[in-house]
Amino acid sequence: MDDLRPFSYAILTLVGEGGAGPHDIVRMMRQGRVYWAAADSHYYAEPKRLERLGYLISEKRPGRTHERTHYALTPRGRHALREWARKPSAFPRIQHEAVVRVLAGDIVGDDAILESFSGLRRDLAELASRLDVADAVIDTLPHRERYLRLVHSLGRALLRVHEEWADEVERALGARVTQT
Repeated sequence: MDDLRPFSYAILTLVGEGGAGPHDIVRMMRQGRVYWAAADSHYYAEPKRLERLGYLISEKRPGRTHERTHYALTPRGRHALREWARKPSAFPRIQHEAVVRVLAGDIVGDDAILESFSGLRRDLAELASRLDVADAVIDTLPHRERYLRLVHSLGRALLRVHEEWADEVERALGARVTQT
């Protein structure tokens, strides 16, 4: 299983017991961007790679305009996911641009940081909206309902913490900017 990366397990999980097409995987990952972010192209490429390695199988299914690929777990994929799930979870890898901007404050100045936070605020609002959509479909996935509720609880907490931190940064830097 050395050929599997953390992202591979995310894809195997999203394919799940019911299977999923690439468009489904992209939609789910966009809704779950608060937990994991990658380019859409990776969400299309990784299932193909996992199929070549024997973790997924695919079949063509009718779509609205053309046939669509639908992936399902193989026994090897299910086994890999079960083995991986038992391993200790580490603290998540974080690439936090807003933190780096704040750390660069002595070089770039408070105004630049405050200006950049408009993007963070926009993303927080978008992510909250996506969680609302994800919450709305929980009842359609009874096999994952309790797990989705737990994950969405973390998502809401992450958004709350980021909003509180953004408030703190804006208050601290805004007060400093008005004094100079």
